[in-house]
Amino acid sequence: MILKEKFLKILLNPKYIFGVYLIISVVTAISKYFRGDYAINNYLIFKNVFFNTVHQKNLFIHYPDLYFDLNHYGVFFSLLIAPFAVMPDWLGISLWNVANTFIFVYAIHKLPLSDPKKAIFALLCLQEYITAALSLQFNIALTGLLMLSATYIYENKEVKSVTAILVGVFVKIYGIVGLTQFFFIKNKVKFILSGLIIAVLFFVIPMVYSSPQFVIQSYADWFHSIVEKNNENQALGNMQDISLMGFFRRILGDASISNLVFLAVGLPLFAAPYLRIKQYKNYAFQLMILASTLLFLVLFSSSSESPTYIIAVTGVMIWFFIQEVRTPWLIGLLIFVIIFTCFSTSDLFPKDIRLNYIKKYSLKAVPCIIVWLRVVYELLTKDFEKDYSLN
Repeated sequence: MILKEKFLKILLNPKYIFGVYLIISVVTAISKYFRGDYAINNYLIFKNVFFNTVHQKNLFIHYPDLYFDLNHYGVFFSLLIAPFAVMPDWLGISLWNVANTFIFVYAIHKLPLSDPKKAIFALLCLQEYITAALSLQFNIALTGLLMLSATYIYENKEVKSVTAILVGVFVKIYGIVGLTQFFFIKNKVKFILSGLIIAVLFFVIPMVYSSPQFVIQSYADWFHSIVEKNNENQALGNMQDISLMGFFRRILGDASISNLVFLAVGLPLFAAPYLRIKQYKNYAFQLMILASTLLFLVLFSSSSESPTYIIAVTGVMIWFFIQEVRTPWLIGLLIFVIIFTCFSTSDLFPKDIRLNYIKKYSLKAVPCIIVWLRVVYELLTKDFEKDYSLN
C-alpha cells in the first residue's frame, strides 16, 4: 500500500513527468547520434541553416556533401540554431532536443489544469512526443509555442504571446495559426504594435551576420520551396500527407485532388464557432479553439508526417482534459487516438499492417479527424461556462 501511494505520488506529480521528458530528450538524441541514424540528417540540415546563412549560400537547395533532402525552415531559424550549430554534434543534438522539450513541457505547465491533470496530460502525450523527439524536429517546440501564445493571451501578456507566434511564423510558417486566438485579446493595439516591432527585428537580425540582400532573397526562395514541397507531398504512399486530405486522396486513389477542395469544407467548419461571441470570455472556449487549431493545422496540411502528430495529439489532450464529464464515449475516443494515432507507427502493429494499411491510407489521421469533428460540434453547441472544468 505504501509503495502504491508513493508510485501514485510520483505519477501524478508533473515535475517528475517533466523530468522524464528531459531525460528522454537526451537519451533519444544521443542514441540517434551514436547509431548514425537517418534523423541525424535533420539536425545536419538545421545546423547548416546557420552556416549557410553566414556564408550567404542558398538555404533551399541540395548540398549532397553535407546532407540529403532539403531545408524548409526560414532564414530566421539560423539565429535559433546558432548556439547548437557551433557545438560538437553530439552535444548540439542533445541540447537542441532538450530546448525543444523544455518549451513543450513549460507550455503544459502553463495550462490551467491541476497538477495531477498536467502529469497525466504529459504521460498521454509521451509516445507521440518520443516519435517527434526521435526525428529531432522543431514540431515539439512549435506545439509549445502555440500553447503559450494562447495562455499568454488569457494572462494579458500580449508581447509574450505575439513573440511566441512570430517565432513559429519565422521558423516554420505554420506558427501563423496562433492568430486564431486574436479575437480573445483585450489589448489588440498593444498586440499589433508589439508584433510589428518584433517582426521587424526578426526580419533584420539575420542581416547582421549575413547581408540584407541575402535575407530578402532567402524569403523569396523560401516561398518557392514551400510551394514545391506542397506539390511533392501530394503523392500516394509517401511519408507526407498523413492528413485528412491525404486519407481521402489515398482511399480514392487520386493524388490530384486539390487541397482547396478540402479547405472549402474545413475552413467554414473551423471558423463557424467564432460566431458565438458570447462564449469568448470563457477560458475553456478559448482552449477549445486552441485544440481545434492544433488539430486543424495537422489534418489540413499536406506536409503532415508522423512526427508532426505531437501537435494534433496535444490538441486532443486539451479537448479531453477540459471536459467536466468524461463519458464512456469520450474516453473511447481518447483510447482510439492513443492506440491508432500514437502507437500505429510503433512495433505494437506488425510491419505489414503499418506499411500496407496505416501508411498507405494515412490511417494515423483517422482518430484525430473524428476528434476534430467532435471538437467543432462542442464549440458550436456547448455552454462553456457550465460544461467544462479548468481545475
